[in-house]
Amino acid sequence: MADSLKTRVGRVITGSVHALLDRIEDLNPQAAMEQALREADGVIDEVRHELGLVSANRHLAQQQHAKLNRSHEELRDQIAQALAAQREDLARAAVSRQIDIEAQIPVLETTLADLGRQEQELQGFTAALLAKKREMQEALAQFRNSRAATESAAQPIGQSSVEQRLGKVTDAFDKIYQRQTGLDGTQRTGNLDQASRLNELEALVRDHKISERMARIKAGQA
Repeated sequence: MADSLKTRVGRVITGSVHALLDRIEDLNPQAAMEQALREADGVIDEVRHELGLVSANRHLAQQQHAKLNRSHEELRDQIAQALAAQREDLARAAVSRQIDIEAQIPVLETTLADLGRQEQELQGFTAALLAKKREMQEALAQFRNSRAATESAAQPIGQSSVEQRLGKVTDAFDKIYQRQTGLDGTQRTGNLDQASRLNELEALVRDHKISERMARIKAGQA
């Protein structure tokens, strides 16, 4: 994955709500948080695209690796048959091809290992970004609820009122960022159908991981 994309992933994951609020000059944190969510979505899409490319390349490399190994085995049988027929010239040609294959296999294995590491890294980035997005969505929902409560109280609008609202939002964000994971918040408008399917798929994957880990724990206690 390109270093620039890694940097963007890191910026999303390590982003501070306090730093975000400090940068808001027009006292419009909701717009800033919605923009941050859009940026997170963009990074998630890029990481998923990169993951797709890496997975496809790893699949092709696996196919080539398997093909070369099969060819190597077939050549071994052909060498034996050529020698049995006293065709040393054919046997030498087969041996030459075997040597070429043996030179390629280690390179393919290194490539497969590198692609495997990249795939794991990208999968980890995707999981971390989705977890961060859930935190951001919950934070945005908390802010909206806080603003709605403030407006319903019909407090006088002024500088002191705005400062009070920001203080409540900051307290809510502190609680959110103390957690290691976040719950799904209110989905943003647009692409609701797609977002719902993705969330359902993510939930299935998470449940599967939880079941696997529980199985390992139970097996260790047996």
